[in-house]
Amino acid sequence: MRMYKDRFINYLKFEKRYSEHTIVAYEREIDALFQFLEVESMPFEEIDYRFLRYYFSNLKEQGKEATSVNRAISSLKSFYKFLMREGLVKQNPSALIKSLKTAKRLPIIVEKDKMVKLLDNMSLESEDFEQTRDFIVLELLFGTGIRLAELLKIKEQDIDFYNKKILIFGKRSKERFVPIHQTLANELKKYLDLKKAKDFQNKSPELIVSKEGKEAYPKLIYRIVKKYLSTITSQKKRSPHVLRHSFATALLDNGADLNAIKELLGHAGLSATQVYTHNSAERLKSIYKQAHPKA
Repeated sequence: MRMYKDRFINYLKFEKRYSEHTIVAYEREIDALFQFLEVESMPFEEIDYRFLRYYFSNLKEQGKEATSVNRAISSLKSFYKFLMREGLVKQNPSALIKSLKTAKRLPIIVEKDKMVKLLDNMSLESEDFEQTRDFIVLELLFGTGIRLAELLKIKEQDIDFYNKKILIFGKRSKERFVPIHQTLANELKKYLDLKKAKDFQNKSPELIVSKEGKEAYPKLIYRIVKKYLSTITSQKKRSPHVLRHSFATALLDNGADLNAIKELLGHAGLSATQVYTHNSAERLKSIYKQAHPKA
């Protein structure tokens, strides 16, 4: 049973080249099923459609949201597809399992004007290394729409100051360039000078580093984003991905082409980008209702 999981994880890692974050999510779902099998004294080989339905119903009874249950369904469907392809199981009990219906959630964003004002203030106030680094983190996330994992992968050598662009290594090692404006380019140069002046022992090639000069990690970026977003919004979700959503919505509100946004975000297809059209339409409706005298 564990061998099946190990082979599947290696497949995701080396063939599909999924990110570490995605792999951990798959592993978590498979481990949860294995734990349930132990509790129910059910051999893995005897799992059938009915048992899986019982398992997913149990998740729902535990208070799991439909999106969480659907994530489990999707993960286990992928797991069984792999096992079938490799000839490790004779039947796929997940084949007929259907995802639960969920209400369409619009991406949570921060208002563009508030974000621009925050960044302007940070730019004026950033004098030391940490303040400048925090500004760079927020400006890159909001100003380019890159993912957290992509931010952490940026190396100093990936910045092309002459052409004002940064090389980004996206999901499944896909490469793309994102443009940067002159103000950000100037702040990046200032940050790199401060970083060099710090004379860190490890000389990390990564752009974003901790105050000790070590390679930045997700929790550090979350802390930075939450700290500054807390000064301009009371919404619960104050994560790096909120800034990615805000970037895309701001572009769309300003009339940017959907295909161009797709390329900038590094989406494989248009369907992932189209969610922002719903977000933009809902915002326009809300503005109309507030501002129109007859609404």
